This record gives sequence, C-alpha cells and structure tokens, in this order.
Amino acid sequence: MSAQPQPAAVPGIAAIQALAAGEMAAVDALIRGRLASDVVLINQISEHIVAAGGKRLRPMLVVLAARALGGGGPAAHQLAAIIEFIHTSTLLHDDVVDESDLRRGRRTANALWGNAPSVLVGDFLYSRSFQLMVELDSMPVMRVLADTTNRIAEGEVLQLLHVHNPDTDEAAYLRVIERKTAVLFAAATRLGALLSGADAATQQAMHDYGLNLGLAFQIADDVLDYTADAEALGKNLGDDLAEGKATLPLIHAMAHSADAVRQRLRAVVEAGDAGAMPEVLAAIGQTGGIGYSRSRAEHYAAEAEAALDALPASEWREALRGLARYAISRTH
Repeated sequence: MSAQPQPAAVPGIAAIQALAAGEMAAVDALIRGRLASDVVLINQISEHIVAAGGKRLRPMLVVLAARALGGGGPAAHQLAAIIEFIHTSTLLHDDVVDESDLRRGRRTANALWGNAPSVLVGDFLYSRSFQLMVELDSMPVMRVLADTTNRIAEGEVLQLLHVHNPDTDEAAYLRVIERKTAVLFAAATRLGALLSGADAATQQAMHDYGLNLGLAFQIADDVLDYTADAEALGKNLGDDLAEGKATLPLIHAMAHSADAVRQRLRAVVEAGDAGAMPEVLAAIGQTGGIGYSRSRAEHYAAEAEAALDALPASEWREALRGLARYAISRTH
C-alpha cells in the first residue's frame, strides 16, 4: 500500500516573506516613489515613518490575496501601496492623539517634529492614497476604500469615547478594534480578490478572512502590551494602561476580580496610572486574562483560516493561512 502524500507544512513568516519578496520589492519601490513632494518637511517625515518599516503586513495581504486568485501585477502593487499609505497616515494621527513617543523602536514623528507637522503629513499621505485610487479607475475599489476609511475614522472616535472609561466591556472593545484595525485588513484581502476578477462570494470570503485576521492580530497585540519585552516590541510596555485604554486582558480582569480589586482597577483605568502596572498584572494573572485573550485571538484566527476554504489550493493560499497563525504567535 503506497504512503499517502503529506500535506505541506503551513509556512512561517520568513517563508511567507520570501515567497512575496519579488512582489513586495515592487510595492516598496512604488511606495517610495510616490512619497515624493517638493515640500522638504513632508519628505523628511514620510521617509522617517516609512523607513521604520515593520513587516508591511497589510500591503502583503493585497499581494497574497491577489496571487491566490490568479491575479497580481501592477494594479495589485498600486493597491498595496494605497493600503500602506492609509495605514501610515493613521499611525501619524494615532501617535499625536495618544501622545506616543516610541513606535517600532524609533522616536515617533510627533516626538521629533511636533504634533502639527505630524497631523498634516498624515493628511498628505491620506490624500496621496486617494490620488493613487483615482489612477486605478475602478469605482468598486473606490467604494470599498471610501467605506473603509470612514469606518476607521469612526473607530478612532469610538476609542476616544472609551479612553479612561472603566465601563468599557468586551463588546465595546471589539467594536473599536474592528473599525480601527480589522476593516483595513478586510479591505486589503477583499480588494486583492476584486482586482483578480473573483466572484462576489469569493470576495466576501476574503473580506471575512481579513476581518477575522485583523481582530486576531489586534487582540494579540494588546496581549503583548502586558507580556512582551519592551525592546522587542518597539514601544513602551504599559502604553495602553498609561493612555487609559482598557484592552481585553484588563477588561477580563475587571469583570472577574473580587469587588475590592475591581474598584482598584477601575480607578487605575480612570487615572491612566502606569505606575500601577504590577497590580494590574497581578489581577490579570489571577483571573486568567492573558489566557482568555489569547483564546479569543485563536478563535478569530481559526475563523480566518476557515474562510480560506473558498480559495483554490496554492502556496499563496497557504501563505495566507500562515499569516493567520503568525498573527497570534508573534512576540513583537
């Protein structure tokens, strides 16, 4: 009896990056080429934040989704650049709102140049993304991105409403992260499918993949704010607590602590008391907040993987599967 062929291993992040390297080199070249302005300060700030890099996860999603459905090429590269410009503009604005001074291990633009230039260059990148959209000459693409950017803005305002608010519960937290983070992931993968000529059902499946991936990614990110090494994470640990943001590990702790501890945690959230981090970590530990949050991230990652059943088998589909697993296993 012949041995059954073994399924290929799901690739890790290094293998995924290697698979997409050629496509992403074209995307990076386009990003850098379209950053240019004759206003020197725009170039300085744009280069600072783009050079900080990161893994370019969102534009990579466009490329992987397009290739998984037989597409790709210049239109996908341009759409990937659009997604990265939108994401980068939100980072510039977020750092001002949050008064952050460290991102990806580097000083933030607002810490170096001040709030006003950071906001205005964020506006420049946002408007540049719309110039690139118009060049694609696709009303369906414009419609998805217009809806997405509107929902991101809603998410930013929703988050403001929950800062220093100890009554923020899990449902409210999920509403915020869906709009702030997950909708851009969903747009990236939906539009990769759309550009490849996929039918409506497949586009919806790719939207579902991206949305669930984004939820898993953000929950895992919020866990890292309580568990990671600060140098590896590239930002200050406890930033969320200092900003008065109750994320899922702390929300779970507040819901499951004894009354005296709950009242103390509420006061910490109201004050944004980063000095209370040891108390908060103890409460999270006693209530299993990290394990619970990781289980929720794993749930959404599994939902993302399930959506990939709509795609034909390929190394590109498995790369998308690998990203769902990477999102919840990363350490920074």
